[in-house]
Order: sequence, then structure tokens, then C-alpha cells
Amino acid sequence: MHLLLAQPRGFCAGVRRAVEMLTSVTEKSAAPVCVYHEIVHNTYVVAGFRNRGVRFVETLEEVPEGAVLVFSAHGVSPALRDAARQRNLTVIDATCPLVEQVHQKVRQFASREYRILYIGHPGHDEVTGILAEAPDQITLLADVREMESLEIPAAAKAVCLMQTTLSADETREMLRKWQIRFPQMEIPESGGICYATQNRQNAVRQLAGEADAALIVGSANSSNSRRLCELASAADIPAYLIDGPQEIRPAWLDGSETVLMSAGASVPENIVQECVHFLRNRFAATVEERVIHTENISFPVRFGSV
Repeated sequence: MHLLLAQPRGFCAGVRRAVEMLTSVTEKSAAPVCVYHEIVHNTYVVAGFRNRGVRFVETLEEVPEGAVLVFSAHGVSPALRDAARQRNLTVIDATCPLVEQVHQKVRQFASREYRILYIGHPGHDEVTGILAEAPDQITLLADVREMESLEIPAAAKAVCLMQTTLSADETREMLRKWQIRFPQMEIPESGGICYATQNRQNAVRQLAGEADAALIVGSANSSNSRRLCELASAADIPAYLIDGPQEIRPAWLDGSETVLMSAGASVPENIVQECVHFLRNRFAATVEERVIHTENISFPVRFGSV
């Protein structure tokens, strides 16, 4: 077997920042440390912090007095921020700066009385926080079909923003149709899919044509990991989303001469390497790392009050 290992893959700058922030807090805090939702959507990352005593909570009522509360990389609603302040909790905000940009855009356009169309997956942590910024002015749309029943007066101001981890191909098609129907709709340059999502999708798209099958490393609740798997499938090859090496079924790959491997933006590199090790042992795989994009982006870690 020949293994094409896509680059970039795994941790993006926002995930790396969130993990570093939670690691620092865990090492330095004498108080209990709680995280609102999962810090990032990866089973191994969450399990590792849980083993170090971090508690992951779904409500503020679960946070004990005197604890440190960390907001996950996906961001939270304004109401949750206010409630945390009222409880006088020590709060660390690990929201990805690119997600925070979308929050800011929603607030800006809402203050100017725009109708906001937001493309995203219902129930996703990032989406829930964004919708709460301006619930009376924002409309969540998951696909093109939902647009068909939408009515916006020609004189009304409209803007389109989107979840950072969507499929670039799907979103491009949606925007094309929406702009035909709503020519007044604005699309801010900073209101779309993040650089890391685009780069990982581009790498899979370019390399899938050389492969007989694809393995995408990522947890099932990771939106960007699922998109990578869908992209590989769209290239007419079998594609499998795996959390780690224990989920690889050798029968999937029997007869595959070339296999593509990539990883979602919340996957630690050591898990990718464990999957590579499995394929080397089971299929005598040779590994070729293919660099499609080089990423040099990093976000500063700040622990200011929220």
C-alpha cells in the first residue's frame, strides 16, 4: 500500500490556541476547572483533559463556586457570558478568533438593521452561539432547499454569514443561487469559511483523484472532519471517518494500492501517526507526505477577563 498523507491536516491555529489555554489553566489553577461544552470536538483531546480532572459541563449550574470556567473554541452566547459574570466566576475565553469575528459581524449588521442569513448546521455549538447574538434578525439556513421559501423585500438590507467549518463547495453553490434571487445580499470577506477548513478541503480534493480509498481521522461530532469525508466520497472513492486506529477495518482497504489520509482541524498529530503505524504494520504501507498548503498562522494566547 502507498499512503498519501495530506498536509495541512490536524490542529488549526484556533484549536491549538484553545488546547494551549486549557493546558495552562489546568497546570496553574488550584481551583476546579470546568469547560462549557467540549473544548474542541475530538474524543482524545477531551478524554485527556478529563483524565487530568477537567469537568466538561452543559449548564452553568454544574460549575461549582470558585471554579475556573473556560469557554470552548466554538464560542458561546451573550446570555451565557452575562450569566457567568453575574456568578463572579473566573472565566477564560478560548473562542477561536475567527469564530469571534463572525460574532462581531452579526452584532454589527444587526445594529444596522440588516436581515442576516446564516448558513450552518442546526445544533452545532458554534451555530448556537452565533444565532443567540441576534435571534430576531438572523435566519439559519442549512441548505439550498430552505432558501426556496425565504422572502426578503427587494428594498431590505441583507447579508450572508456562515459557519466556519462548512464545505467550501456546498457553500459556493448556495451563495450563487442566493445572489441570483437576492441581488442586494452582501457577503463580507471575513464572514465565511476559515482558512484551515479551506486548506484541508483543498488538499483532500486535490489528492483524492490519486487514491483508491480515503481515511479521514476525526470524531463524529466534528463538522469539518465530516466535510473532509464527504469531499473524498464525492471523488468516487470509499471514504471512512475514523476516530483513531482502533476503528480501521482492514477489509475496507483490501485491494487498495493507494490510500489518502487526512485529519480534521481538532485532531492531534499523535493520533494520525498511530493510524499511520497501523497501516504500516498491517499493509506494509509506504508513506508519502504531500504538502498542498503551508500554514504559518498562529493566534496569541491571552487570559484577560471576559
